[in-house]
Amino acid sequence: MKDFDGKIAFVTGAASGIGLGITRAFVAKGMKVMMADIEAGPLESAVASLREQGADVAGVICDVSDVEAVKLAAEKTIETFGKVHVIVNNAGVGGGGGETGTIPIEDWKWTVDVNLMGVVYGCEIFVPLIKEHGEGGYIINTASLAGQVGTVGMGPYNATKFAVVGYSESMNSELVPQGIGVAVLCPAWVNTQIAESRRNHPAGTDQSEVQNSADEELKNTVNEAISNGMSADTVGKWVVESMEQDALYIFTHPNWKVVIEAKTSRLLQAHDAAAESAILRADKGSLSGPLSDILPE
Repeated sequence: MKDFDGKIAFVTGAASGIGLGITRAFVAKGMKVMMADIEAGPLESAVASLREQGADVAGVICDVSDVEAVKLAAEKTIETFGKVHVIVNNAGVGGGGGETGTIPIEDWKWTVDVNLMGVVYGCEIFVPLIKEHGEGGYIINTASLAGQVGTVGMGPYNATKFAVVGYSESMNSELVPQGIGVAVLCPAWVNTQIAESRRNHPAGTDQSEVQNSADEELKNTVNEAISNGMSADTVGKWVVESMEQDALYIFTHPNWKVVIEAKTSRLLQAHDAAAESAILRADKGSLSGPLSDILPE
């Protein structure tokens, strides 16, 4: 995507953190932005602040886990700006953590509803609106490095972020030929409020439940890493530059490359083991199936 000026974006989780950083970067490129967030106060403040700087932005309260709320947000976007070109499905929660068997099912459902279904609703509802005007566009889905490498004690978060990566890869193969770019943002530690996301949990913020369902040492380590993390504004600027390069994967912390390489090595070793298996070689089905039509470009 080369031309941003005058284009319209819809950004979820836009009142703070990465969503606000991306919104600022879009505004700097001359874009108009519908900012969506579940928290009314911070959203109103963010919209007012950007408008004072001359930005053409508007706000809409939206719980991305509620499909009807996302539909209403889409309607308001079209009503306000006439069309939409870029969708940033960024809203997310830290979700439940802890040892398997101790994580409340309610935490699993909440994490899936926000981190995965929120992205699904955004794509299913907004992609047809992009196709409608025929001017092309871009979809940015925020996952995480936790969507590339599994981490102890973060089962619900890992599961949803891995799903967002796979979903984005699938859409990339489908939509790029239609002039709609797709990228999945996989940041590591960014200075955001995600560690405090339980404030928006449907069941409230019972801290005793949090402490019982999560490893306290891991939680403290994560909180410290986040507080010392990358600026969300830096992430926003990098997202724009990556869109200009038609990126599919957007990474923010290159020092994590060694972790990705280690995982890739294990994957390749497992494939080599399968290639050497007499059991598998004896079954002709092990060599069947087209690859060119399903692999991401």
